[in-house]
Amino acid sequence: MAEFDLIELFRSRCARVRADVTLGIGDDAAVVAVPAGCELVVCTDTLVAGVHFPLHTQAADIGWKALAVNLSDLAAMGATPAWATLALTLPDANRAFVEHFASGFAELAEQHALALIGGDTTRGPLTASVTAFGFVPIGMALRRDGARVGDAVLVTGTMGDAAAGLGCVGEQERDTAIVPSAPESARIALRARLDRPQPRIAVGEMLRGRASACIDVSDGLVADLGHIAAASGVGIEIELARVPASEAFRAAVVADRQSTLQLAGGDDYELAFTIAEADVEAALAALRASGLPTTRIGRVVRGSGVLVLDRDGNPMDLPRRGWEHFT
Repeated sequence: MAEFDLIELFRSRCARVRADVTLGIGDDAAVVAVPAGCELVVCTDTLVAGVHFPLHTQAADIGWKALAVNLSDLAAMGATPAWATLALTLPDANRAFVEHFASGFAELAEQHALALIGGDTTRGPLTASVTAFGFVPIGMALRRDGARVGDAVLVTGTMGDAAAGLGCVGEQERDTAIVPSAPESARIALRARLDRPQPRIAVGEMLRGRASACIDVSDGLVADLGHIAAASGVGIEIELARVPASEAFRAAVVADRQSTLQLAGGDDYELAFTIAEADVEAALAALRASGLPTTRIGRVVRGSGVLVLDRDGNPMDLPRRGWEHFT
């Protein structure tokens, strides 16, 4: 498959027609227009084979996830997706792989009316880098530095599913966390959370003007809440008993490994956010109406860092707080 055939394939699958795209795929650069009254929100994430996804992951799932992790960053900022660029590095231009990758990417892009407007293709170890662009009304972007003492801490969805899904394919040592007799339906559900995370765009938009701080849970709940604490100059206290878990997670993960995966596993791409105590009930009502479970797990306190209280209310000693690329 020649390089320009590969580019044409992505153009035909993913280059959605949008009025704000003046010039898309096919030139040296794209030309786009930012709507009046909006700021542009930009993020970039890279997925590397064997690091961010198991080596035998289906190509369509890699395409989906490459876009999803970036849309999750936009969601954490309260932004509405608009465009993306893709830099794809391939060991070889395998047509079947590229077609399935493009299909997965396009499937998620279509859900959010997002247009692929350019990128690059090179030869080398399998790597996918996406830059996503979104809009937010001026001054309304969610940030990490707004948490205040007394705020409540909440999370969407459930924690630990993706890390457990990694264990279901026997990656590294995480297979020891999976109950040997775990139902196949639970394994499938957990693997789906790993391969096809659901970016919480609608929630991020809903939290504009409500949340005092927000982040997506990519490296681990404790690690990512730590970023909010550091940026805001506060401490965060969460209760292990309140951290939500799915039925599949409870059925598949051995009891003494559940807290580690929930607190430090990462890759769930849910939103963790803080909100003033007076606004909690109204926010929860709005989020319940959207159909996405949201759980209060703690509070913002004076101090620094993240403290986790065990089921007896005692501080936990956490040997691992989340994913680190260079340790």
